[in-house]
Amino acid sequence: MESIIQLMTPKKATFFLFEDSTIRQALEKFDFHKFSVVPLLDKEGHYKGTLSEGDILRFIKNQANFNISFAENILVRDIDHYRSYKSLKIDASLMAVYALTLDQNFVPLVDDQDHYIGIIKRKEVLLYLNEQRQLYKDVDDAVDTPTNSFKKKAPWK
Repeated sequence: MESIIQLMTPKKATFFLFEDSTIRQALEKFDFHKFSVVPLLDKEGHYKGTLSEGDILRFIKNQANFNISFAENILVRDIDHYRSYKSLKIDASLMAVYALTLDQNFVPLVDDQDHYIGIIKRKEVLLYLNEQRQLYKDVDDAVDTPTNSFKKKAPWK
């Protein structure tokens, strides 16, 4: 793979929030789009972290007098984030993407100025790696090496 950009879902095809969105706006978007974690951007489009449904629920739990009209006045940047997803630059290696997808559902991608440009979903990484594994398996099966001959004759096969 020449570039991880082949696995990227571009910004225009992703769901994200601006950090000056209100809690109510975030709740409505989470409900409509059915996502549990989304990238959080500033007005200039810089990646600032992620916001999760859990972040909002913890905020609500800690506000004993919470009501929906209150949510219209609180910005999502004012909510504590339990764990923000790490981003990578667009020129990162596939191994760096893979390492982050072990702990994240997606990897936010940023340009050299930290502007959010899209995400790589864990599913895309797994599909790509499986495709590569299958290609190598097909080549390995086509070449008659001593190892392959042994595997073909092995009694446990």
